[in-house]
Amino acid sequence: MNLSRRGLLAATAGTALAPSAAASEAPAHGPKEPGAHGPHTGFERLAADGYALLAGRRVGVVTNPTGVTRDVRHVVDVLHADERVDVVAVFGPEHGFRGTAQAGGSEGRYDDPATGLPVFDTYQKSGKELAEIFAASGADTLLFDIQDAGARFYTYIWTLYDCMVAARLAGRRLVVLDRPNPLSGREAYGPVLHKEFASFVGRKPIAQAHGMTVAELALLFNGEFLKRPVELETVLMPGWRRADFFDATGLPWVPPSPNIPTPDTALAYAGTCLFEGTNLSEGRGTTRPFELLGAEGVDRRWAAALGRLDLPGVHFREAYFSPTFSKFEGKTVGGVQLHVHDREAYDPVRTGIALLVTARKAWRGFAWRSDHWIDRLTGSARVRTMIDAGADTDEVTGAWANELARFRAVRRRYLRYP
Repeated sequence: MNLSRRGLLAATAGTALAPSAAASEAPAHGPKEPGAHGPHTGFERLAADGYALLAGRRVGVVTNPTGVTRDVRHVVDVLHADERVDVVAVFGPEHGFRGTAQAGGSEGRYDDPATGLPVFDTYQKSGKELAEIFAASGADTLLFDIQDAGARFYTYIWTLYDCMVAARLAGRRLVVLDRPNPLSGREAYGPVLHKEFASFVGRKPIAQAHGMTVAELALLFNGEFLKRPVELETVLMPGWRRADFFDATGLPWVPPSPNIPTPDTALAYAGTCLFEGTNLSEGRGTTRPFELLGAEGVDRRWAAALGRLDLPGVHFREAYFSPTFSKFEGKTVGGVQLHVHDREAYDPVRTGIALLVTARKAWRGFAWRSDHWIDRLTGSARVRTMIDAGADTDEVTGAWANELARFRAVRRRYLRYP
């Protein structure tokens, strides 16, 4: 892995760029090999270099509760206390900078009580509106440090994309601090977004489980999707390997949102979030969101049908639960709990499709959300219409094989870890 710094090269607007043309990597000073405690995060590498990338800059930090050091101090608190760094603003995504908001919410504009720094809300803001917020903040360099969950419909990677677009419009520089993909980075899985279904749960055509880190995605966004590249620096993670799941890193897990409490949740979420597009509970309001699925009237036949499929890496347990909020609040529902026993064999997207196919057959009350939210989550109408037509799991997953192969070929050009 080459961790040397590369110069930013000029490029023609609208041209797909090679990674070296789209961005420069951070200098390779500081720790070059991981310690016994695992790989170094992008922030650790930045700090080991004495914050050289931020010297003489007015810094705005795009982050949330996951932006922490190994000893769980927030990076904003650390940077604000260090006289070598001039932090002038903080920008919070969905759920907010300090993480107090539920799904689909944010914290708004306020002054952070701990640091006195102004906190700006970026949620669902993009383009000129977000560029104006960056300009008003006084920051000339934006520092992005957020833990992703590894799925296309998790909004933080689109906050990153929107920040890249807005930073270019505002003439700001962007530094992306890398963190591990909790699903590992072994491969990409699932359907690729069709452009007519673009939304904040999928701006651009990437796979449902993209298998990339945020720094790699930033390079891909800059090289493939921005008409003109933003001035970008990526600070990589010495010691991280693509086969590593989160628990191999030795890093503390901070829930990136209220309903992703553990790395196990993230592993299930990449497939079971599709149940947000149905009338079944996706487990919100329980202690195992996205691992528990069900509805009133579902019985043991669903778990039995799933067991007969013998899906690799996962078992299904007949389960009953009562959500404290969201769908079926306060009611007892029947369904299943996922138990992943072999992460390397487990395909979260194929499993999610199998769950949808069998749920529709096992429960006569099954229905899609009336707004066809499932189409936004899967990236097209194909999954919904094929399942409605009686397609099985192999037929549905086979339908995206060609587009996934094309994405994997593009993806390979931006991978930075062995």
